Amino acid sequence: QVKLVESGGGLVQTGESLRLSCTVSGRTFSSTVMAWFRQAPGKERDFVALITWYGGATAYADSVKGRFTISSDNAKNTVYLQMRSLKPEDTAVYYCAAGVRGGSLASRYDYWGQGTQVTVSS
Repeated sequence: QVKLVESGGGLVQTGESLRLSCTVSGRTFSSTVMAWFRQAPGKERDFVALITWYGGATAYADSVKGRFTISSDNAKNTVYLQMRSLKPEDTAVYYCAAGVRGGSLASRYDYWGQGTQVTVSS
C-alpha cells in the first residue's frame, strides 16, 4: 500500500511561483512512476507532469512545459512540483499520483493523494 500526502497549495497572483510537495509512504518499486494531475471545477482530471521514482525521467503537459518542474528527493520520499509564471488557468486542485504503468492517463495510476488547492488570481 502506498500513501500520498500533498501540501503547498495556496492563493497566489498571476506571475508568481508556488511549490507543491507530495510525501510518499509505503512500498515503492523500481518501476514506480510519480505524477501530478490537476482538476478544475467542472472539468476532467488532467495530466501535468510525471517522474520515474528511480532514474528521474520526466515528462510534462504542453500547457506547463517551461513553467513547471517536477523533481524528487528519494531520501525524503518526496516529490515536488515547482510552478513558476502561474496563470489564472492553472487554478485547480492538484493531485499527486503513483503507479507502475505511468503515462498521462489518470486511470493508469493506482494511488492518489487527497489533493491541494491552487488558486491564481488575475
